[in-house]
Amino acid sequence: MSDIVYIASWDMSSEVVDMPIDPDFPKGYQVIGKHYNRDGEHFHFVWGPGRLKDCAENEEAKRDFAARGEQIVPVGVHGTMVAVDWDACYADGACIEACPVQVFEWYRTANDVPATEAWKYPGGNGETTKDRRKDRTDKADPIREHDCIWCMACVSVCPPQAIKVDQSNLEYHEKAAGTYNPELAKSAQPPPHAHH
Repeated sequence: MSDIVYIASWDMSSEVVDMPIDPDFPKGYQVIGKHYNRDGEHFHFVWGPGRLKDCAENEEAKRDFAARGEQIVPVGVHGTMVAVDWDACYADGACIEACPVQVFEWYRTANDVPATEAWKYPGGNGETTKDRRKDRTDKADPIREHDCIWCMACVSVCPPQAIKVDQSNLEYHEKAAGTYNPELAKSAQPPPHAHH
């Protein structure tokens, strides 16, 4: 892991936006964190700025955040090719149940910390069963986005439409990681699936 320091940039306005993940994601977003898998090799980026969305209006989520003494604040999008807007996610778990290759885990079952801190702790050992979430403060974390088979099952079942799966976002991931190769991008074959 590198010693990169990320400066978080969140839209802290109190206006709640009821909408799915931005269809133009990751355009207009910047890397605000890097979430490593426990294997030390794989990771996904955290993109911001975040905005208050569906989670801030979900009654169960509000109750569970209050019970923990935590505020619902913008946290951004986890993942690039498999992107979950954590501001829209209210821990329904349909994506975790639908995914045939266990791309997702409940982040709080790996590290029970506020969502704003999740990217600072390695994931990869959390629960991958829908009903094993801690509570509605938990989030579906695409910690194994490198294993995605592009079936789109998660996208089709997510109630708040918080997930975007798009292989073409690999270019954004590679540019942010400093591994982008324009010659490979020009080839007739799609680039190999990112493992970092």
